[in-house]
Amino acid sequence: MRQIEPKQSSDTLLLQQVEDGSKQAFNVLFEKHWECAYSNAYKRLKDSDAAKDIVQEIFAHIWINRETLRIENLAAYLHVAIRNRVIKLVAKQKLTHPFFNILDNIPETNSQADAQLLWKEYFNSYEAILKTLPPKRQEIFRLRFQDDLPTKVISMQLGITRKTVQNQLGKAIETLKVSLFRILTISVILLIATPGIY
Repeated sequence: MRQIEPKQSSDTLLLQQVEDGSKQAFNVLFEKHWECAYSNAYKRLKDSDAAKDIVQEIFAHIWINRETLRIENLAAYLHVAIRNRVIKLVAKQKLTHPFFNILDNIPETNSQADAQLLWKEYFNSYEAILKTLPPKRQEIFRLRFQDDLPTKVISMQLGITRKTVQNQLGKAIETLKVSLFRILTISVILLIATPGIY
């Protein structure tokens, strides 16, 4: 069989060959997209081993489910898959975001399943509230806390002063703290009042 040249083969063709069981085509896709996918995962996690694990799990999923997956744009698919797995990892370990520290105080009398469900709802609320912020404020917040960029870099990237960045961050944080604390308080009260409701 003639060797597949990565630069000469489109992802669409390679994906079709993977669907037919071609390990060679799969390896070519892996080599083409590994570095970018790893960089994407590492940027979000700041953990090399965790980033590698996530990327390997996604590619393993692609191979295992090759006959049923319908991927039209592999780069876009990887981007979404990485984002979703990072969210699940953070939700499981409660590692990174300062606004979620309060969840560690959920009463131990509740089951782990209840706590996990509460955390998921809380995270969804966080995303919903974040999306209500003015677009520029939301962008600045995500660049600072999700992409972990310093305020100086953000100001240069967006063409605004560092003071403006800091002011926008302060307003975003205040909105999130007030709104999320109210949501969490209500949720915990309900959880305590009705054990086993979930």
